Amino acid sequence: MDRIRQWLAHEAAGGVVLMLAAAVAIVLANSPAKVWVDAVLGAELAVTLNGNGISQTVLHWINDGLMAIFFFLIGLELKYELVAGRLKQPSDVILPGMAALGGMAVPALVYAGVITLGRGDANLMQGWAIPTATDIAFALGILALVGRGLPPSLKIFLLTVAILDDLGAILVIAIFYGHGLQPIWLAQALLPLAGMVGLMLLRVRSMGPSIFLAIVLWAMILASGIHATVAGVIAAFCIPLQDRHGGSPLHKMEVTLGPYVTFLIVPIFALANAGLVMPDLSALAHPLSLAIGAGLVFGKPLGVMAAVWLLVRFGIARPPEGASPAQVWGVACLAGVGFTMSLFIGGLAFGDGEEMNNVRVGVLVGSLVSAVLGGVLLRLPSGKSAPKPL
Repeated sequence: MDRIRQWLAHEAAGGVVLMLAAAVAIVLANSPAKVWVDAVLGAELAVTLNGNGISQTVLHWINDGLMAIFFFLIGLELKYELVAGRLKQPSDVILPGMAALGGMAVPALVYAGVITLGRGDANLMQGWAIPTATDIAFALGILALVGRGLPPSLKIFLLTVAILDDLGAILVIAIFYGHGLQPIWLAQALLPLAGMVGLMLLRVRSMGPSIFLAIVLWAMILASGIHATVAGVIAAFCIPLQDRHGGSPLHKMEVTLGPYVTFLIVPIFALANAGLVMPDLSALAHPLSLAIGAGLVFGKPLGVMAAVWLLVRFGIARPPEGASPAQVWGVACLAGVGFTMSLFIGGLAFGDGEEMNNVRVGVLVGSLVSAVLGGVLLRLPSGKSAPKPL
C-alpha cells in the first residue's frame, strides 16, 4: 500500500493514468464493445423536479458536468497563484504570460493557414482553438519522467505557462463556444454568484453553502447558453483563500478534489472522448488532422519560443535560470501536448459528428510527436553545443 501511495503521489502518475485511459478508449472504439459504449454514452439521463430540470446524454453530463469540477480545480489553482503564488508579482508573470500568449496565437494561425492551403471546408475554421491548449497533467508527467537533473526553473516555467494557457482556454470557451445566449438565465445566475461573493467576503469556514450555490450557478449558466464549465472557474474564485479562523478553505478544497480530478474525472473524460476509430492512412492527410497536428507540433513551440526570444533579446525578462536553450525548446515542445483541453475544445467545435474522429487523429498524433520531441530535447547535454533559441 505504501508503494502505491508513493506512486500515486508522483508527478507522473496522473499522466500515466491518463495515457492508460486513452489507450483503453481506443481499444474499445475498435472492438465489438464500441456499440455498447456508444449506447451508454448516448443514453439520456435527467434530473427533474415536478417535471422541470435538466436532461442530457451521459456524454454531455461528463463533458458539461464532471468537467465543470475539473475547471473548478483549475480555478482554485489560478486564484491561489494570482493571490499568493507565483503569479502574484507582475514581474514573474511577464515571461510565462507572453509565452502562453504566443503559444496560443501562433498555433491558431498555423491551424488557419493549413486549413486554407489544404482547401478544407470553411466550417473547419471553427476548430481554430483546438491546438492552442496545453494538458498540464500530461506535460508535467512527461517532464517528471525525463526531467531528472534538470533545473527546477523549467518546471516552474512550464507549470506557469500551462496555468495561464488554461486561463486563456477558459476565456476562449466562454467567448467563442457558447450557443444561443439567454440573457434572462444569465441575469438570474448573478443571484447565486452574489451569494458566493458574500460568503467569501464574510470568510465563512463551512463550504456547504458555497458548494450548493455553485451547483445552482452551474445549472443557470448551462441554461444561459454559455458553456457550463465556465461556472466552475467563476465559483472557484469565490472560495476564500483564508477563513476567519486562519484556515484555508481554498487549499483544503484543492487538496481534497485533486486526486478525484486526476485519477477519476479526467480519465473518465478520456474514456468518453478519446475513442479514436482507427482510420486508414489518408485520415492523417485530412486538412483538420493536419491543421491540429501542425498547430501542436510546430505552432506551440514556435509561439512560446518567439515570445521568450523577444523578451530576452530586448532585456525585458530573463530565461529560466540554469536552463540551456535546448531545454527551453524542450519545454516549449511539451506545451504542444494538448490532449484533454484540445479534445474538449474539439468536442465543443464539432460535437459528436464524424469530424470528431479527425480531431482525435490530430490531437493524439500531434501530442505524441510533441511529447517525443520535448523529451529528446530535454535530455540533450547542456552546454555551448546546444541549439540557440531561434
